[in-house]
Amino acid sequence: MRNLIIALALAISFVLPAASAQADEKNILLIDTKYGQVVVLMRPDLAPNHVKRIRTLANKGFYDGVKFHRVIAGFMAQTGDRNGNPPGTGGSSLPDLKAEFNSEPHVRGVASMARGGSPDSANSQFFIVLKDSNFLDGKYTVWGQVIRGMEFIDKIKKGAGGSGSVRNPDVMVKVRAVAKLK
Repeated sequence: MRNLIIALALAISFVLPAASAQADEKNILLIDTKYGQVVVLMRPDLAPNHVKRIRTLANKGFYDGVKFHRVIAGFMAQTGDRNGNPPGTGGSSLPDLKAEFNSEPHVRGVASMARGGSPDSANSQFFIVLKDSNFLDGKYTVWGQVIRGMEFIDKIKKGAGGSGSVRNPDVMVKVRAVAKLK
């Protein structure tokens, strides 16, 4: 009986990581830039509604051709504003999201939602952290992590001064959610 329990425990320990990896593969966001492809692992375990929103907008083509309108060297690259005038003031036609703040730290490569003054004002805009920015922790919703292609995010044209406003900005050429990496 003891050997059966040990064998069962070993079998479970091998199956669970594989199932977890499969679940993660269903939450991949591909961002094509002129520099190369960026792969983001979306984290529905942290922010299910935000991941659902990103996936929905990506699959509708909302993000295709959208500018990195605010890029601050050593801080973050922000995008996701399709129609804002001035840039950074727009969203999608979908309602704003309730905050899903979590304990995931804002470290290099994290994807997090941009928002206005209200915690519940995130919509379509997001940013990718260029350098650890723990002062954002618990104030913005982390929904993903760049797992490949961060060197391409580093190449995105930086903005001027503290505002990070970019003249002739780089764009996300194509963005899509996929079931798994090829």
